[in-house]
Amino acid sequence: MPVKEQYIKFNRTKHSDKSLLEIYNALLLPRLIEEKMLSLLRQGKVSKWFSGIGQEAISVGSTLAVNKESYILPMHRNLGVFTSRNIPMDRLFKQFQGKAGGFTHGRDRSFHFGTQEYKIIGMISHLGPQMGVADGIALGDMLRMKKSDRPTVVYSGDGGSSEGDFHESINVAAVWDLPVIFIIENNGYGLSTPSNEQFRCKQFIDKAIGYGIEGVQVDGNNVLEVYDTVKLLSEKIAQKNRPFILECMTFRMRGHEEASGTKYVPQELFDMWGKKDPVVNYESYLKDEGVLKQEQIDSIRAGIKHDIEKALESAEAEKPVKADTEKEIRDVYSPYTYKETLPATQSKKAKRYVDAVSDGLKLAMRKHKDLILMGQDIADYGGVFKVTEGFLQEFGKDRVRNTPLCESAIIGSAFGLSINGYKAMVEMQFADFVTCGFNQIVNNLAKSHYRWGQNANVVVRMPTGAGTGAGPFHSQSNEAWFTHVAGLKVVYPAFPSDAKGLLLAAFEDPNPVVYFEHKALYRSITEDIYDDYYTVEIGKAKKILEGNEATIITYGYGVHWALETLKSMPEISADLIDLRTLSPLDEETIFESVKKTGKAIILHEDTYTGGIGGEIASLISENCFEYLDAPVMRCASLDTPIPMAHELEWDFLPKSRFATKLRELLKY
Repeated sequence: MPVKEQYIKFNRTKHSDKSLLEIYNALLLPRLIEEKMLSLLRQGKVSKWFSGIGQEAISVGSTLAVNKESYILPMHRNLGVFTSRNIPMDRLFKQFQGKAGGFTHGRDRSFHFGTQEYKIIGMISHLGPQMGVADGIALGDMLRMKKSDRPTVVYSGDGGSSEGDFHESINVAAVWDLPVIFIIENNGYGLSTPSNEQFRCKQFIDKAIGYGIEGVQVDGNNVLEVYDTVKLLSEKIAQKNRPFILECMTFRMRGHEEASGTKYVPQELFDMWGKKDPVVNYESYLKDEGVLKQEQIDSIRAGIKHDIEKALESAEAEKPVKADTEKEIRDVYSPYTYKETLPATQSKKAKRYVDAVSDGLKLAMRKHKDLILMGQDIADYGGVFKVTEGFLQEFGKDRVRNTPLCESAIIGSAFGLSINGYKAMVEMQFADFVTCGFNQIVNNLAKSHYRWGQNANVVVRMPTGAGTGAGPFHSQSNEAWFTHVAGLKVVYPAFPSDAKGLLLAAFEDPNPVVYFEHKALYRSITEDIYDDYYTVEIGKAKKILEGNEATIITYGYGVHWALETLKSMPEISADLIDLRTLSPLDEETIFESVKKTGKAIILHEDTYTGGIGGEIASLISENCFEYLDAPVMRCASLDTPIPMAHELEWDFLPKSRFATKLRELLKY
């Protein structure tokens, strides 16, 4: 509706009439789409809608202001980002309706998608993780170009700023001088919770001081001010890489999503901000400037509405998505055909487990010039286990990066690097600490290819396990947390030769690999292994011993316990299978052995309840039942936290109980 008074003070600066009109068209488009979507929502033709009405100037102004090659990471109120990048409306509508022609083919909702074609990386529902991803994308640009003329832009609401990812990601960007513009859409509410119940600071630009970076505040409803400010920050970044916080003051004129309503918002806020409508005020300004006439407005609106209807016809003409189970399963992983690499020579040396991991990592760095290593203390110090000792001198600080203590932001950064064409490795100082980065692994790395076709070329190294007297927070076996998650590959070698070959294979695989390496094996076992580059196939178990009375299935430290037990019981003839990979599981090797021996026992260091042994036992029962001569048995650690004292720790671990359990199995 027209306004008699302008409540937003615009300044056209150097904008031509043509530029002002282009901005107007871009600003009006998402508003008219939203109005149509709200109508379709009431008709049941879209399932949910998160409205950005009243906030369009932020999305449109910032998107138009940056280089078209800049990656943008929007949220669910940033329709203007998608429209300003000229994504075809019919494809957007197919996405909103869950059609196969949408970006996620019906697998995810509204704006939860990305597209390399338009350099947009969509969010997940956990507000905040996209900020770490932005760090990684920006790092990739900075490494490639040194000075970046295309800053990465990432959005957060004021509510999302309470997440730990917000702090971690801005801190990393500040420490590494990353070319990121962190746009905070301060609309006063996190769903129904007002700002004064979210944080104590009066404005987000004050937070910038604590990170040692510059913060700028603008009227988020003033599209020209947003545009000009983002353009200025981009120019500053082009001169010198660094991050900025851009706080955009605005207001959400509708509910968090339509079903939640707005009863919790005082009417006077709606009255005040209604006068500051970004579309109405800008339109009025252009009329006053003589740039726009009412006939043009009517024509532009009619044209956009016609285009919307035409795009909707195309979307609605497409039939509902048809389930194809094989395709659903296939798309969990990025397509990859393994090709074995054999060592170039027969040269071998005796290497400890830790040396084999280090050797594999070094050879991977030499082969893959786009591989970036990140982790706490991995540079000058060489890591707490000295796996990367000397790497800084050979590969330099750009590729061997110490990180702040912020697992989530760094795993997110690894994903961002992958999006930007790099390979990345993150070293968890201890596998236990992965809890602080769990969300990024299971919801970003694992699901991105299934959701929108983006692989995560990331290896997360996990020094794991007990036997070192390190207690409950440095000794856990948490591999089963990840075998449950579709989209991850989980590797757990028991010998130095496999540790090297599997690690090198992990870097060749375009999918996310969680790579466990047992701390107690680092310096306790030695093996003659090839000096050259070679790979061991992920997903293939190895039969260590051949027998006919029982099948022992294990991995990691458990392989060595089983070998020791069998050595003390020479009368027992058993197949000993080292799984090496826990996901995908080599079911063929397991079933073939069990069908031969008729008896199976699974040994693992993880606790009894919830360990992968239960899953393997179930698979054997389902697939080999008619061959079994005894119940499938398990031997695992106690269902308690891991104690520190030597006597308690070894009581917790299953090693001392394994011989008894094996005899019990063989009695059948």
